[in-house]
This record gives sequence, structure tokens and C-alpha cells, in this order.
Amino acid sequence: MQRVTNCILLNEDKVLLLKKPRRGWYAIPGGKMEQGETIKESAVREYQEETELELTDPELGGIFTFLIYSGRTIVQEWMMFTFFCRSFTGKLAGYCREGELEWVTFDAIRTLPMAEGDRKIFEHLLVSNKTLYGSFSYTEDYNLINYRLDPSSPCRGEMYRAK
Repeated sequence: MQRVTNCILLNEDKVLLLKKPRRGWYAIPGGKMEQGETIKESAVREYQEETELELTDPELGGIFTFLIYSGRTIVQEWMMFTFFCRSFTGKLAGYCREGELEWVTFDAIRTLPMAEGDRKIFEHLLVSNKTLYGSFSYTEDYNLINYRLDPSSPCRGEMYRAK
């Protein structure tokens, strides 16, 4: 089972996203954990590798299982640990080998091309302090088959995560 970490970095009313060239989908910057790393160390390292920004005190926001199916057979399984952060140091990279870095408003996130599971994660983490647990099942073409989330609905309120 592959383990990955990522982080939603909030700066005023915008989130830094990575537009991946393969599908043109937007994703949360992050990547694979290395052996012996804590999940927080991995999130900070991966974020800095992709963006050149150093996260300041990221907090765990969600833990997710992803299953990729070919027909009825599971062909991939991985876990993702998503952090949330409001502060950083450094200057944004002018180039990222993973894709294009872009600051995106909350409203734009609702309509950007991205994995539907990621959209569900944003819907919760941008408005709630509660840790989100979930499981997502996809086809090999990354069409969402089904998902389960706990808590099942985000807290409503301001369009940014409260402290």
C-alpha cells in the first residue's frame, strides 16, 4: 500500500494548487512518503520540493483510503494524509516539474477539473476543523465509483477554515 501526504495551503482567500499536465486536473501539492518519515515530515518535505515554500505548523485535516478498480478487481490501494496550513515562508517556485502552480480562489475550486474525491475533501476542510476520514473508490480512468466520509457533512459557516 502506497502512502502519500499533501497539504492545503490557505493564503487569504486562495489555495495553492498544482495543475497536472496529464489530465489538466488540479491537485493538492504533495507526494509519496519516504521510509522512516512521519506523515508531517513528509507533508512539509513534499510541499517544499514542489513549491519551494516551507509550511509553518501544518495540521492534519484528513486521512483517506483510495481504491482503484479494474472491473471488480482492486489494482491499486493507497492512503493519503491531508494537512491544512495557513502560514508559510519562502518564495513560490517559478517552475515545478510536476505541473503548474496556481493560487486559486475558493469559488473557483468548485468548478475546476479535479478528482471528485478531492472536491469532497475541499468541501469539508475549507469549512471545518473536524478531522475528515474517508474512503474513495475509482475506476482506472479515475471516475468516482463511490465514497464514504466521516463526518458525512461539513460544518457550514464561513468559506474558510476557522482557527
